Amino acid sequence: MDLHIVTLDIPFPADYGGVYDLFNKIRKLHEHGVRIHLHCFHKNREPRKELESYCASVHYYQRNTGHKGISMSLPYMVSSRVSDELEQNISGDNYPIVLEGIHCSFLLHAGRLKGRKVIVRLHNVEYQYYRELAMQTRSLPKKILYWWESWLLKRYERQIAQSDALLLGITEKDCAVYRKNFGARNIAFLPAFVPWDFPVSKEGIGTFCLYHGNLSVPENENVAVWLLEQVFNKLEIPFVIAGKNPSPYLQRLAHVHKHTCIVSDPGTSEMQDLISKAQIILLPSFTRSGIKYKLLTSVFSGRHCVVNESMVEGTMLSPACHIATNPSAFASVVAQLFRKPFDAHEIQIRQHLLHEHYNNERTVKRLMEWIFGHYR
Repeated sequence: MDLHIVTLDIPFPADYGGVYDLFNKIRKLHEHGVRIHLHCFHKNREPRKELESYCASVHYYQRNTGHKGISMSLPYMVSSRVSDELEQNISGDNYPIVLEGIHCSFLLHAGRLKGRKVIVRLHNVEYQYYRELAMQTRSLPKKILYWWESWLLKRYERQIAQSDALLLGITEKDCAVYRKNFGARNIAFLPAFVPWDFPVSKEGIGTFCLYHGNLSVPENENVAVWLLEQVFNKLEIPFVIAGKNPSPYLQRLAHVHKHTCIVSDPGTSEMQDLISKAQIILLPSFTRSGIKYKLLTSVFSGRHCVVNESMVEGTMLSPACHIATNPSAFASVVAQLFRKPFDAHEIQIRQHLLHEHYNNERTVKRLMEWIFGHYR
């Protein structure tokens, strides 16, 4: 069983949301005997030999960033990933093709995959995500770019939805949006792949509250600022923000109070250590599409999780979380939970959710049936 997988970035290490599902999917397909021919677009990440342990072949393609990747008719996330070399490398056989994200779907859009079995893994309703980024950013140039990308994406995603490819949404809600907004008929839900077969959350009491994420993403910085200014401005409980590339503004703001601080660019093991030692992980979200992988990580390897509806909608993870609606509600829940031990019953709830909804064995078998069987 041979399979081409085209990824939006190099999927190792699995240290941020965009590659989390990718690497764990590759790992499980390899375990089930699939010979993977991996094709990775990349910009800042380096080729990794570790991927050769899971793949029969690995190919790398430099993204066309800056002015080279700009198109007036294609979204930038797509036009920066156009590659003649990729087309050549997958044209010498008739293996099925999995395109990871709208990002990697140019060959499908251009009609160059006719006669091939193609699956598009949707990581988001991308036009909605960029529209929400436009609404949140303070920078006028970025706001204009995000609105333009959202407009192009809405038109582009509609075209992909009408293609012959099977679309696999990462949440039931994303599937519903594609059916309603784009008339998608050939679409199904496939849960995210995760690195655990059982929760690794620890019983007992942690020592601080935590928010984590890629802090260079406008939404994540806005959430961190919101927590600092609206929740922990008066709530004197230790609060740690951790993530990649925090702005100077966020770093200054995190040290205004003695009980708040920031950990910049933690490694994978350091981040896991922070999650395991936290008493409460706070994860409000200001966007509604896709799934936030930091939520999966927090639920299955952390203690108490406090979220809003936007974070858990469509994820089936609500039973493992405490839901708050506004700053005062977040502060109230944090005050109640900070001294409350995390116990075996909480872990049992998460074990049930993992088995029922994020079961890698069940998910990989479903995916392989779609890839190598008849999904129409």
